[in-house]
Amino acid sequence: MSGPPKPLIAVAVVALAGAGIWHFTRSTAEANWLGYVEAETMYVAAPVSGRLAQRPVDRGASVAEGAVLFSLDPESTDADMAQAEAQVAAAKAQVSDLSEARQRQAELDVARAGEAAAVAALTKAQNDFSRISALYAKGFASRAQYDAARAARDGAAAQLAQTRAEIRSGELSSGRAGQQAAAGAQVAGAEAALRGQRQRRREIAPVAPARGVIEQTFYNPGEWVPANMPVVSVLPDDKRKLRFYVPQDRIAALKPGMTISYSCDGCGGTRSAKISYIAPRPEFSPPVIYSEKARAKLVFLVEAILPASDKPLAPGLPVEVVPQ
Repeated sequence: MSGPPKPLIAVAVVALAGAGIWHFTRSTAEANWLGYVEAETMYVAAPVSGRLAQRPVDRGASVAEGAVLFSLDPESTDADMAQAEAQVAAAKAQVSDLSEARQRQAELDVARAGEAAAVAALTKAQNDFSRISALYAKGFASRAQYDAARAARDGAAAQLAQTRAEIRSGELSSGRAGQQAAAGAQVAGAEAALRGQRQRRREIAPVAPARGVIEQTFYNPGEWVPANMPVVSVLPDDKRKLRFYVPQDRIAALKPGMTISYSCDGCGGTRSAKISYIAPRPEFSPPVIYSEKARAKLVFLVEAILPASDKPLAPGLPVEVVPQ
C-alpha cells in the first residue's frame, strides 16, 4: 500500500509549522498583562453660591499651577469682609479706651503741678514748725503759736498725700481687669471672623492646584452656581496611573513599590512605573480587557503610579505590562 502523496505531506508540514508559529507568537503577544491609563479627576467648586463672574478656562485647555479657574461675583463677600474689618477696628478701639488712663494727659499735668505746690507748702510748713517749736521750747513762743504751726504742717502733709492719691487714681486705666479681658476676647473673635471672610474671598476665586488639563466645564459666566457644585474639573498631569490585570498565578511575585515596565502605542519604547496598589481580591477579567484568551480568567487589579511628565499619557490609552 502506497503512502500519501509527497506534495500533501509537504503541505501538512508547512501548515503545522505555520500553526506552531502562530500559536507561539499569539501566546507571546498575550503573555503581557493588559491594562490602561487612568487619571484622577479633581472637581473644583466654591463653598458658597453665587453668580459666575468669569471662567477664563475652557475644556481641553492646559493650565499652570496657581492659574485662576473661575470666580464668583465678589460683591456680597467683599461686603461681609468690610463688616468684619469694621468689627475688628471697633473691638480694638474699645480695648484701647479701657487701657487708657481715666484722666487725660492735660488733667494729669495739672495734678502733678498741684503736687509740686503741695510739696513746697509742706516744706514751708515744716520749716515754720521747726522754728516755732524751737522758740516754744525756750519760752519765746506761745502754746497757740506752736499748735498753729503744727496744724499747718500736718495740713500741708495731708494736702500732699491727697494730691498724690488723685494722680495715682487718674493714672489708673478706665476699665477693670474683667472688662479688659472681655474686650481682648472680642478682638480675638473679630480677627478670627475676618480671617474666615478673607479665606472665603479666596475660595470664590479658586486656582489650579497643579498643572493639568481642563477635562470639563459645568457652568458659563452669568449663570447661578449653587454652593459646593463643581464649576470645572481638572486632570492633573502628576495624578495619572496604570491599571492593569495580573493572572492569579502571577500576583504573588508583585509587591507595592516594585517597578514595572510597560509599552503602548505612541509611547516611543518601553517605559516604567511604580506599583502603588494591589487588589486584595481577584475578579474575572473585566470587559475593558479585549482578549478572548484572558476574558474568563481570574485576575487581580494592580495600579502603578506614572512619573510626572511634560507630555502625560491620555486617560484610557491601552497599555501592555511586561510580566515580572
